[in-house]
This record gives sequence, C-alpha cells and structure tokens, in this order.
Amino acid sequence: MLNRVSAIGVILITGLIFSPATFAQISQRSELGFGIGTFTYTGDLSRTYNFVNSRPAATAFYRANISKVISFKTALTGGKLAASDKRAPIDAFARQRDASFNIFLLEGSATFEYHFLDWRDDKRRLRFTPYLFAGIGLFGISGVQAKPAEYSNMQVGIPFGGGMKYVLNPKWYIAFELGIRKTFFDYLDNISDEDPAFKNYQYGNKYDYDNYFFTGISITRTFYDIPCATNPYR
Repeated sequence: MLNRVSAIGVILITGLIFSPATFAQISQRSELGFGIGTFTYTGDLSRTYNFVNSRPAATAFYRANISKVISFKTALTGGKLAASDKRAPIDAFARQRDASFNIFLLEGSATFEYHFLDWRDDKRRLRFTPYLFAGIGLFGISGVQAKPAEYSNMQVGIPFGGGMKYVLNPKWYIAFELGIRKTFFDYLDNISDEDPAFKNYQYGNKYDYDNYFFTGISITRTFYDIPCATNPYR
C-alpha cells in the first residue's frame, strides 16, 4: 500500500513539473535559489515543535512566476533529523524507554506560492510581501534500521507553510520561510505500534504520524527573458 502511495506521489510531482502550463510560463520570468536552515521533527519522541531537536538542512530550487501573485516552485531539500528521549523526555515512560534516532532525509517537492502584495510593481515602493505555499513532496530517508515488511524508505508528504520575501534589487531578493511537511508515515523515529501489554516502553502512537518542519532563509536570482521579435505581416 505504501509503495503504491509513493508511486502516485512520483507521478503527481512529475506531472506538475513537466506540464504544458509550466513550460508556457518559463519564458515570462525564471528564478534560481539556494537556502540554508534546519529540519525539526515531531512524533513519538517529541510531540510538539522543539528547537532542541533542530538539525542543519539546505535547499536548492527553481521557480516560475505564473502571474504577479502566483508562482510555481520545484525544490530539492536535504538535511538531518534527530531526537532523543534523554534530552527532553515527554513523560516517565519516555525516560524509561530511552529511545533516539539520527537520520538523513532528502525531499523533492512541487508547490504553488501565493503572494499577498503586488511587490514586483516597479512603480510602487513596496519591496516585501508575505506569502503562503502548498503542494506535494516525495522524501526518502536513510540511517534507520528498516523493516521492509512494514514500510518503504520512500514516502509521500504534503508541504505547506508561509514566509516573507524582501527585494534587494531587481535581480535579487531574500526570503524567510517556515513550512511543515505533513506525512502519512510513522517511522521517521523508527517507533510505532508495539504491544503495550509487554510494558517494554518501546511503543508509540500508531495513529499519530510523524512530521517534520523546514525553517530557513534563502536568496534568489531572477532571470528576465527578452521575447524574440515577430513579423507583424505574417
């Protein structure tokens, strides 16, 4: 079942990236960017966002501007995910369980961004805009003791969140972004459902999927394409 979900995610992302509508917009304005930040995990070892669990991450991306307020972005983001019951146990059972994990995660995503302000208008002095984004992603993990009968190391996620962009000059701008990756997967920390009757403290909540956040700052280079002249008499 999970392999089928992963295959569907690959098809959806490929369709978004290579759709005719996307290619039609590339000639308008294209952008390339790079960012650094952190991955932060939430799951059976950490129920809420905790900066103590943040680890380094980086991203590279391509963006096509569809209109003044909507953009389409494809990104490759990678980094570490980690947490430990020793550092911030959520309860006495977690302290006794003494579990931990440290993995590498690589994510490919396709998202749409909506900008609230017309920040690209040269006639206005507005140089910033808040924005929201949402889309679909596919991520792979390494560094865990996989259980092939139970799950695949490649999974589908739903990235969404928001941020703020600021124009430095017509070709360059910076952005701060905070986004969550909603997953349908409970083994980022390699802990899920075990039989609590044995009281071995190794079980988690199988109905509560693991998620992760990316928080970062990026810099983007904008490329302006000059349209070719056409013959008006054709």
